[in-house]
Amino acid sequence: MSEHILFLTGRLAELQLRRVLTDMGDAGFTWDVQVPGVQVAALLTGDMIRRRLTDPRGADRILLPGRCRGDLAALSEHFGIPVERGPDELMDLPAFFGRQRRAPDLSRHDVLLFAELVDAPRMRIEAILDQAARYVADGADVIDIGGLPQTPFPHLEETVQALKAAGYRVSVDSLDPDELLRGGRAGADYLLSLTTDTLYLADEVAATPILIPAHHGDLDNLIEAMQRMEANNRPYFADPILDPLPFGFAASLARYHELRRRMPEADILMGTGNLSELTDADTAGIHALLLGIMAELNIRALLTTEVSPHCRSAVREIDAARRMMFAAREGQSLPRDLSDALLGLHHRRPFPYDREEIAAMASAVKDPSFRIQISEEGLHIYNRDGMHSATDPFALWPHLKLEQDGGHAFYLGVELARAQIAWQLGKRYSQDEELTWGCMGLRREEENLTVQCGPGSTRTTTQTEPS
Repeated sequence: MSEHILFLTGRLAELQLRRVLTDMGDAGFTWDVQVPGVQVAALLTGDMIRRRLTDPRGADRILLPGRCRGDLAALSEHFGIPVERGPDELMDLPAFFGRQRRAPDLSRHDVLLFAELVDAPRMRIEAILDQAARYVADGADVIDIGGLPQTPFPHLEETVQALKAAGYRVSVDSLDPDELLRGGRAGADYLLSLTTDTLYLADEVAATPILIPAHHGDLDNLIEAMQRMEANNRPYFADPILDPLPFGFAASLARYHELRRRMPEADILMGTGNLSELTDADTAGIHALLLGIMAELNIRALLTTEVSPHCRSAVREIDAARRMMFAAREGQSLPRDLSDALLGLHHRRPFPYDREEIAAMASAVKDPSFRIQISEEGLHIYNRDGMHSATDPFALWPHLKLEQDGGHAFYLGVELARAQIAWQLGKRYSQDEELTWGCMGLRREEENLTVQCGPGSTRTTTQTEPS
């Protein structure tokens, strides 16, 4: 016996909802639609639903529009059947029901994320702790203290101890063997970077070394250092070094591939800053590509930086990408329809309605309030007096009768500007909601240090880490 689902919606969307459900054909359930006396379903509250929905019509489940607010647990208890939210847009219902596809599990990953403080010798301890807190909130697992050439670092030990006291794992990154030794003795968990010439430092401290070639590109030398560590039964990470574009990037990728072929069980680290920092391109796509390569080669540690302003969300992006690629690899699926966290500038389905469908909805409006929607053809604004369309908001102004209402004019100006940006970029636009930018949006520190990067990407979830 198939499941019977009751869909709640507003009057303006009722016909469209019925058409979408009808077009879905045999979706594995039967359905009914109710309109609890509102024009727009997003205006429904839990109390209104309890009062106005007196007959669930034998439903096994009640589905609310995605923007409808209300306590779902309380509603489920009241009606005695599950009450859930569907997608924000009607046109996404078929994908929502796509053979009952479960929401992807993005709670797991297997990449240890090092976030570097590149100016640590010039920073006060308080500033270091503040930046470390932001990095960890964004997804970092290890705080990397970067040394600077020919720059004294008198408070190195104090920095390591302060970070450890705050509960963070710490690495020290320096070209100076003395600084590495000082950091290791102060309690650092990792040292970047040791070569065959400085491998003796690993015998002096308990910190796990990150190994690099003594001479750039010398894979045999790097493998020699790895084998020496394995002979002493010591853990390590090996980094063949990623080179920037167009100065050896492809060859450096080949080195990572060759290292994995020759050392199939070794722990490898990739430093991504040479690509993200030194390329004037949006970094989300760069990080998605690099984390995908890491997933294929089972590279389980990554070092990143946020020096350039265009890299300011690198840690958040990498955190989202490592979860997405882990889920894709484990589920043997393409990294699609898992998360919008890395789709900051565009949306895969930006225009859920075409102009004709929006016009049909506009024809049902009987009040003076303006609604704004976008389609592939442009911007559309409508109320009971009709619908007007354009690609430039200024072309719509002569058609809007605002009766010298400054507040309303300001509101419509803001909304039309958002709509135009969304249309130009190919993003989703929903009236009265800010545009979403995935992991690339500015951090809202005044609200919370934790930044959501898509489903399952909170910082308190469990993870699989390298041993």
